[in-house]
Amino acid sequence: MSSPLAPSGNGPMTDPAPLSLCAREPHVPADRLVAEMVPPPRFDSVRFSTYIPDPNQPSQTEAVRVLEGFAAGLDSGAAAGSGKRRLFGFGKAPKKAPAGPRGVYLDGGYGVGKTHLLASLWHATPAEPALKAFGTFVELTNLVGALGFQQTVRTLSGHRLLCIDEFELDDPGDTVLVSTLLGKLVDAGVALAATSNTLPGKLGEGRFAAADFLREIQGLSARFRALRIDGEDYRHRGLPEAPPPYSDEQVTGAAHATEGASLDAFSPLLEHLARVHPSRYGALTDGIRAVCLTGVRPVPDQSTALRLVVLADRLYDREVPVLASGLPFDQLFSDEMLNGGYRKKYFRAISRLTALARDAGKLVDAR
Repeated sequence: MSSPLAPSGNGPMTDPAPLSLCAREPHVPADRLVAEMVPPPRFDSVRFSTYIPDPNQPSQTEAVRVLEGFAAGLDSGAAAGSGKRRLFGFGKAPKKAPAGPRGVYLDGGYGVGKTHLLASLWHATPAEPALKAFGTFVELTNLVGALGFQQTVRTLSGHRLLCIDEFELDDPGDTVLVSTLLGKLVDAGVALAATSNTLPGKLGEGRFAAADFLREIQGLSARFRALRIDGEDYRHRGLPEAPPPYSDEQVTGAAHATEGASLDAFSPLLEHLARVHPSRYGALTDGIRAVCLTGVRPVPDQSTALRLVVLADRLYDREVPVLASGLPFDQLFSDEMLNGGYRKKYFRAISRLTALARDAGKLVDAR
């Protein structure tokens, strides 16, 4: 394809240079970190009314009914708490805590719509967005890492609802940290809702994890009502087949031809991620419309792999296509990693990067 001529007609117009993630070192204020704790864009429009229960699974209809009632019960205009501090009432004393559990846990297998329901609860809760938060377990631990424990408690204590998707049951240290945090927030009157992943070693042993979740949060278990959501497990549990990678030339050409695309070599990007706190990975991708990577290779160690998982989550949340050369994404992690304690995270990263790689094919086709 011939290049367009410059206005003068003297020669080809040079494509603007693509962006580089490695050139970015975002500094994100605390208020933005909390303000960004909302359902990801792919769940912007979900509501209880858009969740279509399976008529053969009455637990799905019951879950919607209970969650709608839970959301309505949060319409108190004030967080429940000790009454010693103003949380929501703008000078008024907090109202008495509603009776019953202040937390709900959505217990079900893959593909039954737990995240859809969790996001619908967030949308249905009668409070302005600044008074409710939605994030994954990893995002919550990253928030604590960025702000510190006490500041996180102070910041979230004024919320009416905290939704935690994919509560991690594979890291005892982080589980204790978050359980302690949730205890402080419940004491301040914050309502909680959560889903969780499956414990390592139990990926093929059924679909439900309520007993594991309630055991791991220990003293908080009495505050949660578990909602079991039955349904068909329609997602493929194995590793998805990744599309074949493109050549360096194809990736580079697409990066130059795509407005808002970034272009980075894979190894330097992994090194750069080590210098940026994971809580800032969302800001790292601000304004990026496509990520182009050359020389994809297996990640060298577990710490690097876990950082890449977080970046994959942020790109997937934002639906940013990823075009790459080198090895396909299903060869990113070693057999040891895929058989270890964090394998659920790695399966998720492969699945999400593979989906984004399929989306990126149109960048090459359009040239």
